[in-house]
Amino acid sequence: MCGIVGRVNADRERAVAPEPMASALELMAHRGPDGEGLYFHENAALGHRRLAILDRAGGAEPMANEARTVWVAFNGEIYNHLALRAQLEAKGHRFATRSDTEAIVHGYEEWGDEVLGRLRGIFAIALWDGRRHRLLLARDRLGVKPVYWTLAGGDLLFASEAKALFAFDEVRREINGERLVDYLALRYVPGPQTLFKGIERLQPGHRLVFEDGAAHLAQFWDVPVEASYLEARPCDAVEESEALTQLILEAVRLRLMAEVPVGLFLSGGIDSTAVGWAMRQAAPSSLKSFAVGYEGDSEGELAWARKAAEALGTEHREVLVDCALFRDSLAKLAWHLDEPISDGACIPLMQLAKRARDEVVVVLSGEGADEVLAGYPIYARMLLMERARAVGGRSLERALAVAGRGARHPKLRRYLDLARRPLPERYLGVGRAFDDALVARHFGPRALKGLFERLEPLWRRTQGAHPLHRMLYNDTKVWLPDDLLLKADKTTMAWAVELRVPFLDHELLESAWSLPPQLKLKGTVGKHLLRMSMAGKIPEGILRRKKKGFPVPLTRWLRAELYEPCRERLLASGSVSRGILGAAAIEGLLEEHRSGRVDRREELYALWLLEEWHEAFLTGGRRELLERARERRGDIGRPAWLQAASGT
Repeated sequence: MCGIVGRVNADRERAVAPEPMASALELMAHRGPDGEGLYFHENAALGHRRLAILDRAGGAEPMANEARTVWVAFNGEIYNHLALRAQLEAKGHRFATRSDTEAIVHGYEEWGDEVLGRLRGIFAIALWDGRRHRLLLARDRLGVKPVYWTLAGGDLLFASEAKALFAFDEVRREINGERLVDYLALRYVPGPQTLFKGIERLQPGHRLVFEDGAAHLAQFWDVPVEASYLEARPCDAVEESEALTQLILEAVRLRLMAEVPVGLFLSGGIDSTAVGWAMRQAAPSSLKSFAVGYEGDSEGELAWARKAAEALGTEHREVLVDCALFRDSLAKLAWHLDEPISDGACIPLMQLAKRARDEVVVVLSGEGADEVLAGYPIYARMLLMERARAVGGRSLERALAVAGRGARHPKLRRYLDLARRPLPERYLGVGRAFDDALVARHFGPRALKGLFERLEPLWRRTQGAHPLHRMLYNDTKVWLPDDLLLKADKTTMAWAVELRVPFLDHELLESAWSLPPQLKLKGTVGKHLLRMSMAGKIPEGILRRKKKGFPVPLTRWLRAELYEPCRERLLASGSVSRGILGAAAIEGLLEEHRSGRVDRREELYALWLLEEWHEAFLTGGRRELLERARERRGDIGRPAWLQAASGT
């Protein structure tokens, strides 16, 4: 993995200044400690920070074709690059390196933009075609690798991280007030917009072409929703489980491609344990696994991870996160995330990556299995509401309205209210911070209307599909790239660790979309087919274990050790939270939480992280921004494995 940055001026006669490009690369130095490169051509420039994984000696970027007319800066991995290389060599292309990047260069020469559909991997690609004065910017199908872009005075600027764009004087640092409610409601901002005004994320499976001073966006891939309509086809569960096993084995085998040590993030759940099992089949030599837990819960998550590690025979490492470490990591987290994502698992993941970097550079994880194979408990609850609505009709809606008005507990009121609504007005994804009632209280009854309207095209795309598949589609298009994958990229790349996610191999996902709902969700148990696939391969206890997200004890911490620090931060003079909600409302949230009447951990943490983000990016000038980068950059250095190998 790496970091890319670039600029194309609309005026062909105006060259790109080198100083801001160099500063942008410095702001992303943590993404690529192994080298950097810059390329300038008339009105265009590409920059690259390198984390060397393949062809460590010869894969420097930006990389060009033989004629030096096509240049590429690339962040990601192309797992089928050897197969593409064979095809391209047969057509007369000559390769100068062993890097997967060169397959993109020659692939573009041969197939143009259609090369994107031939790539099996994860990528953010910036390709400059000097003959046509044309930039191609593309993001992988599922959004594993991020890329941000903006237009400033008609010029296009882009980077792997939003902070790098602030190296350019034309890019202003302003909060996007229109998306503030989105963040507070969901814990993140759904793409393409961000919480930075004027800066967007390129959407997964999309490309952007900048030519003749104009930017053109187009989609080159989408989740194969049509495959889900084949629910009535004959389907043998045993055969499908065996097919899934083979797909997992292939996806994992491809992701072991590296010239550096590879490890495993192991949670003790079925997803990461399945990945570990597949790694064992492909590479039976030593395997290092890394797990994270929190102080005081050594028999919880870490105990399950130990069971998995023992079964897999890994060299196992553990990281403990306590309350003080969590608090002290907030500023660095806000810096590396670029945009606030108030998911409590971010800090444990960042600390896990820091520990892993001591011994490996690449890690595999089980991320994505829940979105591909229906693992979240919320799906069963939503389907139960769907069935109740189908039977009860208007009478049920009226009864629920009456019951909701009489319910005292906020969570019960919320579920009674949700059950009255149709699925597209009820389901906003897996994670929430401010619930609908709280949003309405502080921002008005129609505050979420804009969010529902922006998500409406996704629901329209799945019109007529099974409700489970409709939710899976929305989560794959929004929750997955805008929360889970974004936090995974930023927290691991903070320490120059490359994260690979076999369950998000697009061929595995496309196969899963043809499966009927009952093979994904059986009763209230998710990932039914995966459990069949792994039967007899991983421990029975892990196989039957219910889905459980990483249980950071924020509820307890925010009632005890973190209460005063949080209160002080949110109620400080001039705080963003006071400006948004007012001191009385914040006092109310704090007191509700401390008294135990209502669990407000999500709301309080969302506000706290917003404060840290605002201080990191919206205060001070560009010099202060570079100083913060140096202060908060991960101290990566030379990993222990490399020191041992070189004898230093």
